[in-house]
Amino acid sequence: MEMNLCSIARQFSDEAAAWEAIETMLWPEGPVCPHCGDVGRAYFIKARSGQRTTKAGNVTYRRLWKCKACRKPFSVLVGTIFEDTKVPLSKWLLAIFMMVSAKNGVAAFELHRTLGVTNTTAWHMFHRIREAMKQSPVADMLRGTIVADETFHGPNPGRMNAKRRQMYEFGRETSGTHADKVPVLSLISAESGEVRSRVVADVTGHTLRKAMAEQVDMAASHLHTDEWRAYRAIGKEFISHETVNHREGQYVHNGASTNKAESYFSQLKRSLDGTHHHVSTKHLNRYLEEFDYRYSTCKLSDSARMEKLMSQTSGRRLTYRALVDR
Repeated sequence: MEMNLCSIARQFSDEAAAWEAIETMLWPEGPVCPHCGDVGRAYFIKARSGQRTTKAGNVTYRRLWKCKACRKPFSVLVGTIFEDTKVPLSKWLLAIFMMVSAKNGVAAFELHRTLGVTNTTAWHMFHRIREAMKQSPVADMLRGTIVADETFHGPNPGRMNAKRRQMYEFGRETSGTHADKVPVLSLISAESGEVRSRVVADVTGHTLRKAMAEQVDMAASHLHTDEWRAYRAIGKEFISHETVNHREGQYVHNGASTNKAESYFSQLKRSLDGTHHHVSTKHLNRYLEEFDYRYSTCKLSDSARMEKLMSQTSGRRLTYRALVDR
């Protein structure tokens, strides 16, 4: 069944139903023990009094299982982005759907107002969801036709009033640090539409080549870029290297184009400026992972995109302390 915000709110308004739904999505083949990895042999532990309660005496809908192999108890939340959460799972499902279906993203403050959680909780929830959106560390290298381009994230003097622009220019001249923009490199597969973006230290040939070598099988791929000189030496390691000259108004040349990257950057900047307003350099890679996920799955329905994300929540735990200490 195709899901939308109304159907999710109606179907999972009952916390017990939300628990069962997450078990169905994370355990399609039966309960999986997070301790020993045994599949389908755990049994459900019923509450002795008929209703499970916390130590404080409050009713809880937590569903406990026990593994027949290692004899350890567990729930579906262990080892996932939901572990140790105090937020009802029904609210988590709403937050996830809002995030995967909103083209321009959702601000933490909007989640705070919509779901009735604190702004800090909303911010932590969204970063935990972004953790599930991360590219798998064992993901295959990109192959085929690769579109590579870079952009810069930071203040835009053209959108500032005169006083703020003067302060910005003065700060850049005197310190040369806080006003600098952050370079972002994006690599897009022209065939699959998958995009992989990351913050880079600079846009020199050495830095770009290292970042591309970690994601692309260059010897088995074709490269499409603009005429930035840093790509000239890198292009020799590909089967072919085609460029377009934007300064001459050229956007397609010999079948080569960077339009996919320009489209991605346009959407990214609209969200960072219009939805989030300010994103620190420290967490920028996390936001890039969010937009990479949505762009790479843009042909999926909102329901399919949510189901795919739920399948990636295991092994992605992110504590608040680890988040703020980085």
